[in-house]
Amino acid sequence: MARKSDPFSRVRALARSLPGTEEGTSWGTTALKIDGQMFACIPTNKAAEPGSLAVRVDFAQRDELLAADPDTYYLKEHYVNYPCVLVRLARIHDDALRDLLRMGYEFVRTKKKRRKR
Repeated sequence: MARKSDPFSRVRALARSLPGTEEGTSWGTTALKIDGQMFACIPTNKAAEPGSLAVRVDFAQRDELLAADPDTYYLKEHYVNYPCVLVRLARIHDDALRDLLRMGYEFVRTKKKRRKR
């Protein structure tokens, strides 16, 4: 059973279905990775709200998420130039969070494949 005090436990449980997902650290915080590359982590920048998650997505996906639900998805100045979105974990339902994690997973996985060519 997930502890309420650990919001990442929910994220971890939902990411289990993504093949090859591993838990590690990135920027000194808990992160989910695929082939050693981070696709989701607890944001460390002080501008991010407590109880948030940073997920790597392309800029077009980020813009769509921000426009569709600005109460759930947000961005702070520090993250503007990075392909990621911040999400308020208390405001996102499990099915949407699962979809967001898959987006991040696919973004990193396909980005890595493009680099190998």
